[in-house]
Amino acid sequence: MADPYFFGYGSLVNLATHDFPDPHPARLKGWRRAWRHTDLRPVAFLTAVPDPDCEIEGMIAHVPKNDWAALDEREWAYDRVPTTQSVTHPLTHDVEIAVYAVPRDRQNDPTNRHPLLLSYIDVVVQGYLRAFGEGGADRFFATTDGWDAPILNDRAEPRYPRHQQLKPTETHFVDDRLKRLSAPIVQTA
Repeated sequence: MADPYFFGYGSLVNLATHDFPDPHPARLKGWRRAWRHTDLRPVAFLTAVPDPDCEIEGMIAHVPKNDWAALDEREWAYDRVPTTQSVTHPLTHDVEIAVYAVPRDRQNDPTNRHPLLLSYIDVVVQGYLRAFGEGGADRFFATTDGWDAPILNDRAEPRYPRHQQLKPTETHFVDDRLKRLSAPIVQTA
């Protein structure tokens, strides 16, 4: 029987946000990331969307004993989608890999009422910097749609439940890349 793994492309790349075993860098072909809002959450968040011309980097990790309950709870606004044949990874044993994606019919564009959280972006980019270096973090920005959406600067009081403390160089990297994208940052009220 194949071992179950997930492919993480957002906060799950940051190994400080979970303790799933056997993490490895991997690539998912035929998908890209997008910032989307859904009626299931008050703020926008990342989802994977099909794109036959794209490939994204991320992290796979093992789901022990095929017990998806904890991960399904964490990713409750997403559907778990089988993607085994689309993932390139270093493992040599038989695995089944799934990715979490917001159902297409529940996706909306982010708005001022439903912005991106800077604390969430920080966590994701920190993960990419640590796993893939600056080049990988730059590829994260390039293969993610929706940088024109409002970004709420919640760093002083993070709203993202798995926020992490960034090193000054990591904060500078995030701020620099968002500035290059002319991403609209709004201050907390």
